Amino acid sequence: MAAVRNGITLRGLCKEYRLGRTSVHALRNVNLEIASGSFACVAGPSGSGKTTLLNMIGLIDTPTSGTVHVAGEDIQGLPEKLRTRYRSRTLGFIFQSFNLLPVLDVFENVHLPLILHRELSPEEKKSRVMEMVEAVGLADHVRHKPFELSGGQRQRVAIARALVTHPRIVLADEPTANLDSHTGAEVLDLMVRINAERGTMFIFSSHDPRVMERAARVIHLHDGEIEAA
Repeated sequence: MAAVRNGITLRGLCKEYRLGRTSVHALRNVNLEIASGSFACVAGPSGSGKTTLLNMIGLIDTPTSGTVHVAGEDIQGLPEKLRTRYRSRTLGFIFQSFNLLPVLDVFENVHLPLILHRELSPEEKKSRVMEMVEAVGLADHVRHKPFELSGGQRQRVAIARALVTHPRIVLADEPTANLDSHTGAEVLDLMVRINAERGTMFIFSSHDPRVMERAARVIHLHDGEIEAA
């Protein structure tokens, strides 16, 4: 299986955790291709391997065996300097717990990933931050701290932060888990629009039917194996 051009290819991906004398297989021989610009959901019950799969693509975790190719490159084989560059230039992360820094306001939280982008001037960074804050509908809240925002607004800040570096791939781990149905639908609408307008690839891990309904592709995992894709 050749690596997908500008997309993601997983080959024979396995992840095993040792718990004392017991082995837990989080992923079992996963073979998968995800095309560039996809809006995909990795679905399955808790413990099925969804988050582990995203962590492999995001270089948060390493496989026991197998490879992860992004745009034809084996990212697990990258030296640490290039792994850092991959995370900061190619990827954006959205977490169910938002992961906003409470001491920073909206502008500062969204600006945070741009610290490593020394090629951008302060004016360019400010412009990017404001562009994304406006895109997620929070221009009037730019100086608010996270505790002053609703759950939906905090998730919008997290989306803006993930997108401010103009990543090719956004990994979203259970992005609607802490949101009510109305707010979750609004957040999904926002991500669908960004995917359509910018061609940004979104890969979700979720067991939320709302997310699966909106996804262009659903990849079903069960006990670390792909049931359907």
